[in-house]
Amino acid sequence: ATVSAPVAPAAPAAPAVVPQPRADGRIIASPLAKAMAKEKGIDLATIGGTGPNGRISVKDIERVASGSAPAAPAATASVVSAQPAAKAPAAPASKAPVAAEEDVELPPRGSVAAFTTLQAAVSKNMMASLEVPEFYVQTVISTDKLDEMYLALKPKGIAMSPLLAKAVGLALAKNPTLYASCPDGNSIKYNEHVNVAVAVAMPDGGLITPVLADADLHDVPSLASSWKDLLGRARSKQLKPEEYSSGTFTISNLGMFGVDAFKPILPPGTAAIMSVGASKPAVVSKDGEIKVEKQMTVGLAADHRIVYGAQAAEFLRDLKEIIENPYQLLV
Repeated sequence: ATVSAPVAPAAPAAPAVVPQPRADGRIIASPLAKAMAKEKGIDLATIGGTGPNGRISVKDIERVASGSAPAAPAATASVVSAQPAAKAPAAPASKAPVAAEEDVELPPRGSVAAFTTLQAAVSKNMMASLEVPEFYVQTVISTDKLDEMYLALKPKGIAMSPLLAKAVGLALAKNPTLYASCPDGNSIKYNEHVNVAVAVAMPDGGLITPVLADADLHDVPSLASSWKDLLGRARSKQLKPEEYSSGTFTISNLGMFGVDAFKPILPPGTAAIMSVGASKPAVVSKDGEIKVEKQMTVGLAADHRIVYGAQAAEFLRDLKEIIENPYQLLV
């Protein structure tokens, strides 16, 4: 009577989350999912992905490998009933890559996608930037002490962006031309506020620049709190116009991607923008000794109509002094 075990069909009920195969029959899978499927001997043709437009992700491969979620209706019975739990041990091994892979829908090859409103705005601003005569300078800054401070403050919810914004704010306060503007080509407008904008890439394309207003006046905890709020609302597209368009100076940081240095493009209506590269170990000679310290390259693109080389250099000198002696940020 126990033959009623065929009630195993209860297992297929797990496909409550029925994989969504692509209507055109194409097989689309993330690179990591393809590699994992090959390693585990799983035929992608038998799997319907649960990602956007039927895209197969690592999670789909793991569920099939563990026997907990059959992929394609036709293959369901053989995968689940023929191998109840034999493959379960292999599942834990591939747990780590899941967090590293955020599946992003790739555009179909040969397709054309219209700009989003944000991308159109960025495109317009970039074209306007071509009309401004700009120049570029850069310097190398030691980050040992800043990194040490960051690690001490990180548990308290302090991110690196507010620390950099505060450092930039203090340096700008000494160099008003760097957060000025040239509204008509014949005059300099010295702005009342040191509003530091920080470029943030948006998941669906384009970028936005949340503004930390009066960065020279607010303390680091206040800036950190504001940044957390701004960043959250920026990603959910809930920022007010004045919260992303009132910057008087911009920071563009690609250091987290391992970029050593780059030349940023000056946003229209501002005097300068700063690029931040990755902080990496370097061998240096100091006080007659050979040492290893972490350094980052900071660059500055500026409007040459109102900012001159010496002024840009003075700003970078002041910024370097602040970052290499970061106790000033907490005063």
